[in-house]
Order: sequence, then structure tokens, then C-alpha cells
Amino acid sequence: MSGNTTAATVLGLGAMGSALAGALLDAGRPVTVWNRSADKTKPLVTRGAVAAGSAAEAVAASELAIVCLLDDASVREVLEPASLAGRTVVNLTNGTPRQARELADWVSERGAKFLDGGIMATPPMIGQPGAFVFYSGPRDVFDAHREALDTFGGSNYVGEDPGLAALHDLALLSGMYGQFIGILQAYALIRGAGLSAVEFAPLLSGWLTAMGGFAEQAAAEIDRGDYTQNVVSNLGMQAAAFENLPLAAADQGVSAELLAPLHQLLLRRAADGHGAENLTSVIELLKN
Repeated sequence: MSGNTTAATVLGLGAMGSALAGALLDAGRPVTVWNRSADKTKPLVTRGAVAAGSAAEAVAASELAIVCLLDDASVREVLEPASLAGRTVVNLTNGTPRQARELADWVSERGAKFLDGGIMATPPMIGQPGAFVFYSGPRDVFDAHREALDTFGGSNYVGEDPGLAALHDLALLSGMYGQFIGILQAYALIRGAGLSAVEFAPLLSGWLTAMGGFAEQAAAEIDRGDYTQNVVSNLGMQAAAFENLPLAAADQGVSAELLAPLHQLLLRRAADGHGAENLTSVIELLKN
């Protein structure tokens, strides 16, 4: 324990909220906790936390209030009865950039400071190497509470705009889910042939690692807005070859619906005369 004396309140004790409160306790901080279901406070009270009888009481107990609830509506509902004046609210509830900006205004109108955060970790990772959290909002507020926030994992400040933490969070999750889609489709094909996913896994992991450079390559092309440089496998060729994926899936008795959106984008982009470009250029079809 570090012997830190700066108190913090944690509102919401699901798996993630409990992990956040536990990390603060491990760092030697006085911690007040609150949850709709009071039973969830008991393990933390055993470790030294103080359970508040209401959310308002919990907010009053500490200058720093960390909120980790189900959604944006829950945050407002829980904080509404509390006196926020003079407090700092750090919202670690998953949400959208627009919700974060609107919540920042709502909290500010009630006399409190505000940071929004995006947690890039599972509950068991909190306080461990590899966990990190995005934060956005006033820089001075982040700096004032950096030491407490660092107990959760690496603290990545991404800007004054309160919506930027959620934006970074959801962008990374988009990449993650895209990868998950491909992995699940690959295993569906393998299992459709009666083969072992476990035996195939090393091949898949190695292939995805080899393709890892695509993120940096695509980023450079997208920032330049030029998809015509160093084209090795052009979009037109890939649009034509992609047809084999749903055909093979059908032969294996497997749906290809996870991959269908990309196929349609490739076909549209090629039909629009961009077949000689890199696959990266399909991003142009995603712009409103």
C-alpha cells in the first residue's frame, strides 16, 4: 500500500466498478462505495471501503466521484439527487462521444468538474500491466487526479473535448470486433469440414500476426487520401476473389453473413472505377 490519503468514491459495483474500487483500496486510498444492490458493497467493505446509504451520500463523501454504471441514462439518474458542486466526476461508463459531451455540460451546470473515460481492459486486468484508460476533458482536471487514475492502468489523455475518450474507445473496439468477425468466420469454415479449431488456431494466429502491418499501412494511405501507391493486390482483384468466401461457406453449410458487408463495399468501389486502388479505399464509402 502506498499510504495515499486522497479519498475517492466509486458509484456502481458491477464487475468493472468493483475492480476499480479494489484498485483504489490496494493503493491505500480511503474509498466510499455505493451500488443499487447493497450486497455488492460487502466484499469491498471487508477490504476497508465504506458503504454509503445512497448515491448522494457517496458523492458527498469524496471530492473525486468515479462513476461506472450501465449506460448514460443510469449515470444521470444516479447523480441527479446528489449535490455535485465542488466535486470532480470521472465517468467511466461506456458511451458515445455525443453522450460524453452532453454529460460534461450537464455536470458543469451543477457546479462540478468532469472527465470522461474509456476503459481498455477487462475487470481482472484493472491495476495490472496492459490495462489502460483513455481520458478527455480539461487538462488541469486530469492532471489533478492523475495519480488516482493511474491506479487503474496506464492513463492516456487524448484531449480537451470530452467526447474524445469515447471516440478512441469505440474506434479500438471497432477494430477488435472486426478481427473477431474474421476469426469466428474462419473457425466456422474449419468446423464445417469437421476439423479441429484448436489445431487450426496456431495457423490463424500466425497469419493474423503477419497481417498486422496493415493497420499502419492503411493509416498512412487514409491520411494522405491516396490509395494508388504500392498496390500489390488491387481492390478489383480482391472484389472478384472475395466471391469464393461465401461460395466456400455455402459448400460447408456455413453462413457468410459476417463477411457480406465488406463484399458489397468492394463490389461497389470497384464498379465506381477504383478497382486499381488498394482495398483501403473502401473507407471512402463509409463517409457521410
